[in-house]
Amino acid sequence: MNLVDTVRNTLVPVHREGYRFIAIFFAVSVVLGLLWEPLMWIGFLLTAWCAYFFRDPERMTPIDEDLVISPADGRVSAIARVTPPEELGLGSEPMLRISVFMNVFDCHVNRAPMGGTVRRIAYRAGSFLNAELDKASHDNERNGLVIETNHGAIGVVQIAGLVARRILCWTGEDAALEAGERFGLIRFGSRLDVFLPEGAAPRVSVGQTAVAGETVLAEFGSEKGPVISRRA
Repeated sequence: MNLVDTVRNTLVPVHREGYRFIAIFFAVSVVLGLLWEPLMWIGFLLTAWCAYFFRDPERMTPIDEDLVISPADGRVSAIARVTPPEELGLGSEPMLRISVFMNVFDCHVNRAPMGGTVRRIAYRAGSFLNAELDKASHDNERNGLVIETNHGAIGVVQIAGLVARRILCWTGEDAALEAGERFGLIRFGSRLDVFLPEGAAPRVSVGQTAVAGETVLAEFGSEKGPVISRRA
């Protein structure tokens, strides 16, 4: 990432969901400063981090109905064929799952991976294990969307992590979403799973950094096989 991209992704508007948290961090910093000045400066640093966490940058989303776009900023942590969560109603056959793990420094605004209509929203209470663990897909608190696309139904699952304690989803059933459109947010560390039907081929590798609304995770209708990567 060059300097221009770094600035573009840092000096950006803050999502409205973060306003009260930033205000709380700032107020606590001032109070701590009355007790001991160094605590105030530490608090201001944490306040700046909070504002950075809730950043909401604009993204340039590829316009192509065959592409699956990353719904989250973070690291591609898993690519596998697994059975989707039961509450999504996508059947019992394994589907291609691509997982993107968000740490506390990633932008946590979630975006639709493909354009389509939201057919189901299913919330499930659960644990708060480290979201990088594979079992977090089954054990952790999560909120799933089923989006009907031109290539069939896909699943998008917001998974709470070790620190996350709130999953937000502001779209609704029967709502139309465009690829890259904002639909939710998870506070303080989490993961997004995308479940794709037959015909989708991965276009990323495990360990790769993904950018929400921009990075192509998979592609439908391509004769190319999975991506093979090397460290450079």
